Amino acid sequence: MPSDDLNAPLGQDKKPARRKLPIAIPQLLAGLLGLFGLVVLGWAAFVNDPLGGEPVVVLATKPVLDGTKTAGAVEGDGKEHRRHDGIEVKSDPAADKAAVPPGSRTVTIIDGSSGKSTNVVIPGHPGEKTGEPAEHHSEVTPALERKIQDVDRHGAIPKIAADGTRASVLYAEPRPLPVNRKDAPRIAIILGGVGISASGTAEALSVLPPAVTFAVAPYGADIEKLAERIRGARHEVLLQTPMEPFDYPNNDPGPQTLLTTLTPAQNIDRLHWLMSRFKGYVGISSFMGARFTANEPALTPVLQEAAKRGLIFVDASASGRSVAAQIAGSQSLPFAKVDMLLDAVPTPVEVDRALARLELMARENGTAIGMATAQPGTVKRIAAWTKTVESRGFVLVPITMATAKSKSS
Repeated sequence: MPSDDLNAPLGQDKKPARRKLPIAIPQLLAGLLGLFGLVVLGWAAFVNDPLGGEPVVVLATKPVLDGTKTAGAVEGDGKEHRRHDGIEVKSDPAADKAAVPPGSRTVTIIDGSSGKSTNVVIPGHPGEKTGEPAEHHSEVTPALERKIQDVDRHGAIPKIAADGTRASVLYAEPRPLPVNRKDAPRIAIILGGVGISASGTAEALSVLPPAVTFAVAPYGADIEKLAERIRGARHEVLLQTPMEPFDYPNNDPGPQTLLTTLTPAQNIDRLHWLMSRFKGYVGISSFMGARFTANEPALTPVLQEAAKRGLIFVDASASGRSVAAQIAGSQSLPFAKVDMLLDAVPTPVEVDRALARLELMARENGTAIGMATAQPGTVKRIAAWTKTVESRGFVLVPITMATAKSKSS
Protein backbone atom coordinates (compact mmCIF):
# COMPACT_ATOMS: atom_id res chain seq x y z
CA MET A 1 0.00 0.00 0.00
CA PRO A 2 1.58 3.33 -0.93
CA SER A 3 2.39 5.68 1.88
CA ASP A 4 0.29 8.75 2.38
CA ASP A 5 2.67 11.63 1.96
CA LEU A 6 0.04 14.05 3.16
CA ASN A 7 -0.50 12.27 6.49
CA ALA A 8 3.16 11.30 7.16
CA PRO A 9 4.82 13.28 10.01
CA LEU A 10 7.01 16.03 8.66
CA GLY A 11 10.82 15.47 8.70
CA GLN A 12 10.78 11.80 9.76
CA ASP A 13 12.11 10.46 6.43
CA LYS A 14 14.96 13.01 6.16
CA LYS A 15 18.58 12.43 7.24
CA PRO A 16 20.02 14.76 9.89
CA ALA A 17 21.95 17.67 8.39
CA ARG A 18 25.79 17.69 8.66
CA ARG A 19 27.41 20.15 10.99
CA LYS A 20 29.29 22.92 9.27
CA LEU A 21 32.58 24.43 10.44
CA PRO A 22 32.22 27.99 11.67
CA ILE A 23 35.18 28.98 9.43
CA ALA A 24 35.81 27.85 5.88
CA ILE A 25 39.09 26.02 5.14
CA PRO A 26 40.47 28.78 2.85
CA GLN A 27 39.82 31.30 5.62
CA LEU A 28 41.62 29.04 8.12
CA LEU A 29 44.69 28.75 5.86
CA ALA A 30 44.73 32.50 5.30
CA GLY A 31 44.62 33.05 9.04
CA LEU A 32 47.54 30.68 9.70
CA LEU A 33 49.59 32.37 6.96
CA GLY A 34 48.88 35.76 8.50
CA LEU A 35 49.92 34.49 11.93
CA PHE A 36 53.21 33.18 10.49
CA GLY A 37 53.85 36.59 8.91
CA LEU A 38 53.29 38.30 12.25
CA VAL A 39 55.79 35.95 13.92
CA VAL A 40 58.45 36.73 11.26
CA LEU A 41 57.90 40.47 11.60
CA GLY A 42 58.04 40.23 15.40
CA TRP A 43 61.30 38.27 15.22
CA ALA A 44 62.87 40.83 12.91
CA ALA A 45 61.72 43.71 15.12
CA PHE A 46 62.67 42.41 18.57
CA VAL A 47 65.42 39.76 18.12
CA ASN A 48 69.02 41.00 17.78
CA ASP A 49 70.47 38.87 14.98
CA PRO A 50 73.13 40.97 13.14
CA LEU A 51 74.08 38.02 10.95
CA GLY A 52 70.60 38.01 9.45
CA GLY A 53 70.44 34.24 9.11
CA GLU A 54 73.78 33.95 7.31
CA PRO A 55 75.57 30.56 7.63
CA VAL A 56 77.93 30.48 10.61
CA VAL A 57 81.08 28.39 11.03
CA VAL A 58 82.46 27.86 14.52
CA LEU A 59 86.22 27.38 14.71
CA ALA A 60 88.23 26.19 17.69
CA THR A 61 90.92 28.83 18.11
CA LYS A 62 93.79 29.50 20.43
CA PRO A 63 94.09 33.01 21.93
CA VAL A 64 97.32 34.88 21.38
CA LEU A 65 99.45 34.81 24.48
CA ASP A 66 101.19 38.10 23.88
CA GLY A 67 101.00 39.68 27.31
CA THR A 68 98.01 41.94 26.57
CA LYS A 69 95.19 41.90 29.07
CA THR A 70 92.09 39.99 28.11
CA ALA A 71 88.57 40.08 29.49
CA GLY A 72 88.73 38.95 33.08
CA ALA A 73 92.48 39.54 33.46
CA VAL A 74 93.64 39.90 37.05
CA GLU A 75 96.77 41.75 38.02
CA GLY A 76 98.96 41.13 41.02
CA ASP A 77 100.84 37.90 40.35
CA GLY A 78 102.40 38.72 36.97
CA LYS A 79 100.25 36.11 35.24
CA GLU A 80 97.12 36.43 33.17
CA HIS A 81 93.85 34.85 34.25
CA ARG A 82 91.58 33.67 31.45
CA ARG A 83 88.32 31.82 31.49
CA HIS A 84 87.83 29.07 28.95
CA ASP A 85 84.66 26.98 28.98
CA GLY A 86 83.97 28.12 32.53
CA ILE A 87 87.47 27.24 33.82
CA GLU A 88 89.93 29.91 34.94
CA VAL A 89 93.37 29.37 33.45
CA LYS A 90 96.54 31.11 34.61
CA SER A 91 99.26 31.71 32.04
CA ASP A 92 102.67 33.27 32.10
CA PRO A 93 102.95 35.67 29.10
CA ALA A 94 106.73 35.22 28.82
CA ALA A 95 106.48 31.43 28.77
CA ASP A 96 103.52 31.47 26.40
CA LYS A 97 105.29 33.75 23.94
CA ALA A 98 108.28 31.39 23.89
CA ALA A 99 105.94 28.45 23.19
CA VAL A 100 104.58 29.97 19.98
CA PRO A 101 106.23 28.18 17.01
CA PRO A 102 108.41 30.31 14.74
CA GLY A 103 106.75 31.48 11.57
CA SER A 104 103.39 31.81 13.31
CA ARG A 105 100.96 34.48 12.14
CA THR A 106 98.42 36.44 14.16
CA VAL A 107 94.99 37.30 12.81
CA THR A 108 92.12 39.20 14.43
CA ILE A 109 88.67 37.61 14.43
CA ILE A 110 85.67 39.89 15.08
CA ASP A 111 82.55 38.39 16.65
CA GLY A 112 79.62 39.34 14.38
CA SER A 113 77.16 39.27 17.28
CA SER A 114 78.97 41.19 19.99
CA GLY A 115 81.56 43.11 17.99
CA LYS A 116 84.36 41.90 20.26
CA SER A 117 87.74 41.15 18.66
CA THR A 118 90.05 38.25 19.51
CA ASN A 119 93.65 37.71 18.41
CA VAL A 120 94.34 34.19 17.20
CA VAL A 121 97.68 32.53 16.46
CA ILE A 122 98.05 30.40 13.33
CA PRO A 123 101.05 28.24 14.28
CA GLY A 124 104.00 28.01 11.93
CA HIS A 125 105.82 24.80 11.11
CA PRO A 126 108.21 23.93 13.97
CA GLY A 127 110.94 22.91 11.52
CA GLU A 128 111.11 26.43 10.10
CA LYS A 129 113.18 27.76 13.00
CA THR A 130 116.55 28.01 11.36
CA GLY A 131 118.32 31.18 12.33
CA GLU A 132 118.71 32.39 8.77
CA PRO A 133 116.32 34.53 6.70
CA ALA A 134 113.95 32.97 4.21
CA GLU A 135 114.91 33.20 0.56
CA HIS A 136 111.38 34.10 -0.50
CA HIS A 137 108.23 34.58 1.50
CA SER A 138 106.97 37.83 0.01
CA GLU A 139 103.27 38.31 -0.37
CA VAL A 140 102.05 37.62 -3.91
CA THR A 141 99.88 40.59 -4.83
CA PRO A 142 97.45 40.81 -7.78
CA ALA A 143 99.80 43.32 -9.40
CA LEU A 144 102.69 40.83 -9.22
CA GLU A 145 100.49 38.07 -10.64
CA ARG A 146 99.43 40.24 -13.57
CA LYS A 147 103.09 40.79 -14.45
CA ILE A 148 103.54 37.07 -15.15
CA GLN A 149 100.20 36.47 -16.88
CA ASP A 150 99.58 36.18 -20.58
CA VAL A 151 96.09 35.88 -22.06
CA ASP A 152 95.08 33.69 -24.99
CA ARG A 153 91.76 32.32 -26.16
CA HIS A 154 91.55 29.97 -23.17
CA GLY A 155 92.27 32.58 -20.51
CA ALA A 156 95.23 33.63 -18.36
CA ILE A 157 98.39 31.51 -18.59
CA PRO A 158 101.90 32.08 -17.15
CA LYS A 159 104.68 33.99 -18.84
CA ILE A 160 108.08 35.38 -17.90
CA ALA A 161 107.66 39.05 -16.95
CA ALA A 162 109.64 41.81 -18.59
CA ASP A 163 111.82 42.09 -15.49
CA GLY A 164 112.50 38.32 -15.52
CA THR A 165 110.01 37.33 -12.81
CA ARG A 166 108.92 33.71 -13.19
CA ALA A 167 106.03 31.72 -11.76
CA SER A 168 108.54 29.10 -10.55
CA VAL A 169 110.11 31.76 -8.32
CA LEU A 170 107.12 33.94 -7.46
CA TYR A 171 105.02 31.03 -6.20
CA ALA A 172 107.90 29.07 -4.64
CA GLU A 173 107.94 28.43 -0.89
CA PRO A 174 111.62 27.68 -0.23
CA ARG A 175 112.37 26.43 3.23
CA PRO A 176 115.39 28.11 4.85
CA LEU A 177 117.79 25.54 6.25
CA PRO A 178 120.29 25.99 9.09
CA VAL A 179 123.95 25.88 8.18
CA ASN A 180 124.44 22.47 9.79
CA ARG A 181 121.67 20.92 7.64
CA LYS A 182 122.32 22.46 4.24
CA ASP A 183 124.12 19.28 3.11
CA ALA A 184 121.64 16.85 4.69
CA PRO A 185 119.85 14.42 2.32
CA ARG A 186 116.73 16.06 0.90
CA ILE A 187 113.38 14.38 0.35
CA ALA A 188 110.48 15.91 -1.58
CA ILE A 189 106.97 14.47 -1.45
CA ILE A 190 104.41 15.25 -4.16
CA LEU A 191 100.77 14.52 -3.51
CA GLY A 192 98.99 13.99 -6.83
CA GLY A 193 95.34 13.95 -7.82
CA VAL A 194 94.55 16.79 -5.41
CA GLY A 195 91.01 18.03 -5.95
CA ILE A 196 89.61 14.71 -7.20
CA SER A 197 89.01 13.08 -3.83
CA ALA A 198 87.34 15.64 -1.55
CA SER A 199 88.05 13.64 1.61
CA GLY A 200 91.69 13.02 0.66
CA THR A 201 92.24 16.70 -0.18
CA ALA A 202 90.69 17.86 3.10
CA GLU A 203 92.76 15.35 5.06
CA ALA A 204 95.95 16.44 3.29
CA LEU A 205 95.37 20.13 4.00
CA SER A 206 94.77 19.44 7.67
CA VAL A 207 97.68 17.11 8.49
CA LEU A 208 100.56 17.58 6.01
CA PRO A 209 103.35 20.13 6.64
CA PRO A 210 103.99 22.97 4.16
CA ALA A 211 107.05 21.25 2.66
CA VAL A 212 104.79 18.67 0.93
CA THR A 213 104.00 19.71 -2.66
CA PHE A 214 100.45 19.40 -4.02
CA ALA A 215 99.87 18.44 -7.68
CA VAL A 216 96.37 19.63 -8.60
CA ALA A 217 94.35 17.81 -11.25
CA PRO A 218 92.88 20.17 -13.88
CA TYR A 219 89.39 18.65 -13.79
CA GLY A 220 88.18 19.39 -10.25
CA ALA A 221 85.32 21.74 -9.43
CA ASP A 222 86.29 25.26 -8.36
CA ILE A 223 89.99 24.45 -8.52
CA GLU A 224 90.94 28.15 -8.61
CA LYS A 225 89.77 28.51 -4.99
CA LEU A 226 91.29 25.15 -4.07
CA ALA A 227 94.70 26.28 -5.37
CA GLU A 228 94.38 29.48 -3.33
CA ARG A 229 93.66 27.46 -0.18
CA ILE A 230 96.69 25.24 -0.83
CA ARG A 231 98.97 28.21 -1.36
CA GLY A 232 97.50 29.88 1.72
CA ALA A 233 98.76 26.89 3.69
CA ARG A 234 102.25 27.50 2.20
CA HIS A 235 102.37 24.40 -0.02
CA GLU A 236 103.92 24.62 -3.47
CA VAL A 237 101.54 23.71 -6.29
CA LEU A 238 102.06 21.79 -9.54
CA LEU A 239 99.64 21.52 -12.46
CA GLN A 240 99.09 17.86 -13.32
CA THR A 241 99.20 17.59 -17.11
CA PRO A 242 97.57 14.52 -18.69
CA MET A 243 99.85 12.85 -21.24
CA GLU A 244 99.39 9.77 -23.39
CA PRO A 245 100.21 6.39 -21.76
CA PHE A 246 101.19 3.30 -23.74
CA ASP A 247 97.72 1.73 -23.45
CA TYR A 248 95.80 4.80 -24.60
CA PRO A 249 92.82 5.04 -25.22
CA ASN A 250 92.00 2.02 -23.01
CA ASN A 251 93.66 3.99 -20.25
CA ASP A 252 92.54 7.61 -20.79
CA PRO A 253 94.03 10.36 -18.58
CA GLY A 254 91.13 12.69 -19.37
CA PRO A 255 90.06 15.59 -21.62
CA GLN A 256 92.76 17.65 -23.35
CA THR A 257 95.34 14.87 -23.00
CA LEU A 258 98.57 15.59 -24.88
CA LEU A 259 98.97 12.94 -27.61
CA THR A 260 101.80 11.77 -29.83
CA THR A 261 99.36 11.70 -32.79
CA LEU A 262 98.62 15.44 -32.58
CA THR A 263 100.65 18.21 -34.16
CA PRO A 264 102.85 20.39 -31.93
CA ALA A 265 100.42 23.29 -32.39
CA GLN A 266 97.49 21.12 -31.25
CA ASN A 267 99.35 19.91 -28.17
CA ILE A 268 100.40 23.46 -27.27
CA ASP A 269 96.78 24.59 -27.59
CA ARG A 270 95.72 21.79 -25.24
CA LEU A 271 98.53 22.73 -22.85
CA HIS A 272 97.29 26.32 -22.78
CA TRP A 273 93.79 25.11 -21.91
CA LEU A 274 95.23 23.14 -19.01
CA MET A 275 97.38 26.08 -17.89
CA SER A 276 94.36 28.40 -17.83
CA ARG A 277 92.43 26.27 -15.33
CA PHE A 278 93.99 28.03 -12.32
CA LYS A 279 97.06 30.03 -11.32
CA GLY A 280 99.67 29.85 -8.62
CA TYR A 281 101.63 26.77 -9.73
CA VAL A 282 105.41 26.62 -9.91
CA GLY A 283 105.42 24.14 -12.78
CA ILE A 284 103.75 21.22 -14.51
CA SER A 285 104.03 17.50 -13.84
CA SER A 286 103.13 14.68 -16.18
CA PHE A 287 100.10 12.55 -15.39
CA MET A 288 100.54 9.02 -16.81
CA GLY A 289 102.35 9.88 -20.06
CA ALA A 290 104.78 6.96 -20.46
CA ARG A 291 104.37 6.99 -24.26
CA PHE A 292 104.37 10.77 -24.58
CA THR A 293 107.51 11.35 -22.48
CA ALA A 294 109.32 8.69 -24.54
CA ASN A 295 108.50 10.47 -27.83
CA GLU A 296 111.05 13.24 -28.43
CA PRO A 297 109.25 14.98 -31.34
CA ALA A 298 106.04 15.23 -29.30
CA LEU A 299 107.61 16.12 -25.94
CA THR A 300 110.17 18.71 -27.10
CA PRO A 301 107.67 21.49 -28.05
CA VAL A 302 105.82 21.00 -24.75
CA LEU A 303 108.98 21.37 -22.66
CA GLN A 304 110.06 24.33 -24.76
CA GLU A 305 106.73 25.97 -23.93
CA ALA A 306 107.16 25.22 -20.21
CA ALA A 307 110.61 26.85 -20.27
CA LYS A 308 109.25 29.83 -22.20
CA ARG A 309 106.52 30.29 -19.55
CA GLY A 310 108.93 30.31 -16.58
CA LEU A 311 107.88 26.96 -15.13
CA ILE A 312 109.59 23.81 -13.90
CA PHE A 313 108.82 20.33 -15.21
CA VAL A 314 108.41 17.21 -13.08
CA ASP A 315 108.52 13.87 -14.89
CA ALA A 316 106.13 11.60 -12.98
CA SER A 317 105.70 9.06 -15.77
CA ALA A 318 107.85 6.38 -14.07
CA SER A 319 109.06 5.33 -17.51
CA GLY A 320 112.59 4.16 -18.17
CA ARG A 321 112.20 5.31 -21.77
CA SER A 322 111.53 8.96 -20.89
CA VAL A 323 113.68 11.54 -22.69
CA ALA A 324 112.43 14.43 -20.55
CA ALA A 325 115.74 14.91 -18.69
CA GLN A 326 117.76 15.31 -21.90
CA ILE A 327 115.25 17.72 -23.45
CA ALA A 328 114.96 19.78 -20.27
CA GLY A 329 118.74 20.15 -20.14
CA SER A 330 118.86 21.39 -23.72
CA GLN A 331 116.06 23.90 -23.05
CA SER A 332 117.49 25.30 -19.77
CA LEU A 333 114.35 24.04 -18.04
CA PRO A 334 114.44 23.31 -14.27
CA PHE A 335 113.66 19.60 -14.05
CA ALA A 336 112.90 16.85 -11.56
CA LYS A 337 112.01 13.18 -11.92
CA VAL A 338 109.92 11.20 -9.48
CA ASP A 339 111.99 8.36 -8.04
CA MET A 340 109.20 6.28 -6.52
CA LEU A 341 105.43 5.94 -6.46
CA LEU A 342 104.75 5.54 -2.76
CA ASP A 343 101.30 3.94 -2.92
CA ALA A 344 101.61 1.63 -5.91
CA VAL A 345 100.26 -0.89 -3.39
CA PRO A 346 97.92 1.32 -1.32
CA THR A 347 98.15 -0.44 2.02
CA PRO A 348 99.62 1.11 5.19
CA VAL A 349 102.39 -1.50 5.39
CA GLU A 350 103.47 -1.02 1.75
CA VAL A 351 103.35 2.76 1.95
CA ASP A 352 105.61 2.65 5.02
CA ARG A 353 108.02 0.33 3.18
CA ALA A 354 108.10 2.64 0.17
CA LEU A 355 108.92 5.62 2.40
CA ALA A 356 111.76 3.65 3.96
CA ARG A 357 113.16 2.86 0.49
CA LEU A 358 112.86 6.55 -0.42
CA GLU A 359 115.05 7.41 2.57
CA LEU A 360 117.71 4.97 1.31
CA MET A 361 117.64 6.66 -2.11
CA ALA A 362 118.03 10.10 -0.53
CA ARG A 363 120.98 8.92 1.56
CA GLU A 364 122.68 7.44 -1.51
CA ASN A 365 121.93 10.23 -4.03
CA GLY A 366 121.54 13.31 -1.84
CA THR A 367 117.98 13.91 -3.06
CA ALA A 368 114.93 11.71 -3.57
CA ILE A 369 111.41 12.49 -4.78
CA GLY A 370 108.36 10.40 -3.91
CA MET A 371 104.84 10.74 -5.25
CA ALA A 372 101.53 9.49 -3.90
CA THR A 373 97.82 9.95 -4.53
CA ALA A 374 95.58 12.07 -2.33
CA GLN A 375 93.68 9.23 -0.68
CA PRO A 376 92.94 9.41 3.06
CA GLY A 377 94.80 6.21 3.95
CA THR A 378 97.94 7.25 2.06
CA VAL A 379 97.81 10.78 3.44
CA LYS A 380 97.61 9.44 6.99
CA ARG A 381 100.75 7.31 6.58
CA ILE A 382 102.72 10.15 4.97
CA ALA A 383 101.65 12.55 7.73
CA ALA A 384 102.91 10.16 10.40
CA TRP A 385 106.21 9.72 8.54
CA THR A 386 106.82 13.48 8.20
CA LYS A 387 106.81 13.83 11.99
CA THR A 388 109.89 11.63 12.41
CA VAL A 389 111.85 11.75 9.15
CA GLU A 390 113.99 14.74 10.10
CA SER A 391 115.04 13.11 13.37
CA ARG A 392 116.83 10.55 11.18
CA GLY A 393 119.00 13.19 9.53
CA PHE A 394 116.91 14.11 6.46
CA VAL A 395 115.25 17.40 5.51
CA LEU A 396 111.81 17.57 3.91
CA VAL A 397 111.72 20.16 1.13
CA PRO A 398 109.24 21.48 -1.46
CA ILE A 399 109.72 20.45 -5.07
CA THR A 400 111.56 23.63 -6.14
CA MET A 401 114.32 22.76 -3.65
CA ALA A 402 114.69 19.27 -5.12
CA THR A 403 114.76 20.42 -8.74
CA ALA A 404 117.87 20.48 -10.90
CA LYS A 405 118.29 24.18 -11.64
CA SER A 406 119.03 25.34 -15.17
CA LYS A 407 121.82 27.81 -15.81
CA SER A 408 119.35 30.53 -16.84
CA SER A 409 117.32 30.27 -13.61
